[in-house]
Amino acid sequence: MAKITIKGVKKYFGNVKALDGIDIEIEDGIFVALLGPSGCGKTTLMRCISGLEQLTDGKIYFDNVEISKLQPRDRNVSMVFQSYAVWPHMKVYDNIAYPLKLKKIPKEEIHKKVQWAVDLLNISELVNRYPSQLSGGQRQRVAVARAIVHNPKVLLLDEPLSNLDALLRVKMRSELKKLQEQLKVTTIYVTHDQVEAMTMGDKIAVMNKGKIIQYGTPEEIYKRPSTKFVAGFIGSPQMNFIECKVINEGNKQFAQFESLKFELPFKYNKKEVIVGIRPENIDLEPLEGDHIIINGKLYFSERLMPETILHVETESKQRLVSKLHYDVILTEGQELKLYVDISNLHFFDPDTEERLF
Repeated sequence: MAKITIKGVKKYFGNVKALDGIDIEIEDGIFVALLGPSGCGKTTLMRCISGLEQLTDGKIYFDNVEISKLQPRDRNVSMVFQSYAVWPHMKVYDNIAYPLKLKKIPKEEIHKKVQWAVDLLNISELVNRYPSQLSGGQRQRVAVARAIVHNPKVLLLDEPLSNLDALLRVKMRSELKKLQEQLKVTTIYVTHDQVEAMTMGDKIAVMNKGKIIQYGTPEEIYKRPSTKFVAGFIGSPQMNFIECKVINEGNKQFAQFESLKFELPFKYNKKEVIVGIRPENIDLEPLEGDHIIINGKLYFSERLMPETILHVETESKQRLVSKLHYDVILTEGQELKLYVDISNLHFFDPDTEERLF
């Protein structure tokens, strides 16, 4: 277990800035989901933490002790790769025991530690099999057992569930999370899947273009995304964005979109503002309290039983998506009124794309 502090970390491959100034402090013993699109630098950051990549600049600390220049074997870090990387010529027992043998641990102690790991992962019946005789889920458990067998300070998981089928992924998500809670090992989990990040992470670090854009709890990132990118990346279906004109009338300011006009809840000095609306915050039923109404026509709908996804075309042909938590049958072209509580609106600067309110 360790607190991880990363200060000004950069990693360049030629002219490519894979990591462009990473600053983050990860608390001891928590599960952090490192979330972002493909190519944003997630795996590179993990490899830098493990020592598999040397830093171009910056420093990494475990419990306030710098480890940036240590060899991987001296960092007490374990990593589970997307491919699992289990040795095909070794039986399961020997795969799990391998890191202990490298440390020249006595045979009796190796056996105790391997037995502890296989019992924890519930794979005792697999110890005499070769990897080729295992299913994807079983190979994944073997890889995790090998990673935890020597009690690492930090556990790094690089998209370990991406090769599993959908049903097994759901099961393994809960198993990995419960395992981490039991071991209390500081864990970083790389994923591009927001569902994995939201359900597993105590905190989420959202990355894009080699930078960490926001770090916080799943609730913080969902309810108060710091940028338009984060707002659009978290949530399914994606957040709707509408560009509104800003109108000044006396001491008040209003946002205008088509025939819709409503007062801004903050002071603003630009002529345009981007308003974000999550699909699940758009309803067909009238709301009590302050709300806005957007007029449109149904473009098409998806009945997911019991949810319904509506794709609605506004007066200016902009498409908005609504996610209803009930089943409804509508006809294409039907005129609709979309109701949104004003407290559920998000506001972003059109130039910087940073959150305004």
